[in-house]
Amino acid sequence: MDIATRVYNHRWKLDPIVRSLIDTDFYKLLMCQSVFTNHRNTQVTFSLINRADHVPLARLIDEGELREQLDHIRSLSLSRGESTFLRGNTFYGIRQMFRPDFMEWFEGFRLPPYHLERVGEQYELTFEGAWPEVMLWEIPALAVLMELRSRAVLGRMKRFELQVLYARAMTRVWEKIARLQPLRDLRIADFGTRRRHSYLWQDWCVQAMIEGLGPSFAGTSNCLIAMRREVEAIGTNAHELPMVYAALATTDAALAEAPYQVLADWQAEHSGNLRIILPDTFGTGGFLERAPDWLSDWTGIRVDSGDPATGAETAIRWWKDRGQDPREKLVIFSDGLDVDRIESLHARFHGRVRVSFGWGTLLTNDFRGLAPDDGLSPFSLVCKAVAANGRPTVKLSDNPNKAMGPDAEIARYKRVFGVGAQQAQQVVV
Repeated sequence: MDIATRVYNHRWKLDPIVRSLIDTDFYKLLMCQSVFTNHRNTQVTFSLINRADHVPLARLIDEGELREQLDHIRSLSLSRGESTFLRGNTFYGIRQMFRPDFMEWFEGFRLPPYHLERVGEQYELTFEGAWPEVMLWEIPALAVLMELRSRAVLGRMKRFELQVLYARAMTRVWEKIARLQPLRDLRIADFGTRRRHSYLWQDWCVQAMIEGLGPSFAGTSNCLIAMRREVEAIGTNAHELPMVYAALATTDAALAEAPYQVLADWQAEHSGNLRIILPDTFGTGGFLERAPDWLSDWTGIRVDSGDPATGAETAIRWWKDRGQDPREKLVIFSDGLDVDRIESLHARFHGRVRVSFGWGTLLTNDFRGLAPDDGLSPFSLVCKAVAANGRPTVKLSDNPNKAMGPDAEIARYKRVFGVGAQQAQQVVV
């Protein structure tokens, strides 16, 4: 596809950014089924958080256009083909991953209302309601804001400028792929939906990965692209689950147990490569130290904050202490990856553990230095659960720059989970 010509010609009044409910990360659907089963009536609030406040979203993006895009998403429902794909496809070697009761609910689902307000040069965008409904706003909301920002910059460029821009960006992606080709036993997936440049660009990047990396390309987190390109849909679980479970805890003892209750519920529903621990929500060290023995039997661990090499070394020691062979375990790196880091982590850990990479924003949105005033450089935008049943959520992370929640609650969580001094890491994306 000639993306530059498509961008130049299709400047319609409403050019929908999100055209499908399954244009979302696969793990959101897996988590949604778990939430539908265990916490269907829990009331949550999700909120947009721009960690890069130097990017003035409300000045770049027209409020009316943003509302049109969000209203369009609320009109979407599952198509017959999408339903057939989810009901009948094999995911992670499992037929009928999605249960009939969940699918019946999802087939009649429409996204609930949103609240949008301009505050200075930023937008306040929030979603409130039942957890399994509201949680499905996260990915499309991020995708819309990221792409509207891209369109605002691209709209000021002429046709040949756009062609050169995309030629350079394509060359950059292909050169990255070429550097990855020699890595032995490489396993890498696209995790770039939430902060992508655009849907078309993510789709192009996936096709480039398919052609350039062959069997080393494990699949994509984007459910719609996985269906259309006939590759694996990749994803397990995210920080959202322990954040909400913890917020629902009414005592310190219940709070300390909340992260393990999440995984107990997950284990009751999933097996094999879906049993991946995400230990850093309230600090990896304390989580692993207090973890029940049955968790060491799980398939692997995802490292998503802090220094990735330190996180992997911690996991390896933990498995050895629990009598497990790390060479049979899987470590998934997924935080701020680009080629240099992938190469160094692969060199350090290949053969010691099974290594996999979830390559996100710097795969699907690396336009650094390519647009005037560097206007397309990626930035850190998130949409997080900030409250559950009226109680605030907290995320500590292994990187204090990613912490979120009221100061008093952050202090309480640090006490309960035994989080000491932490080393701050730059949040790139």
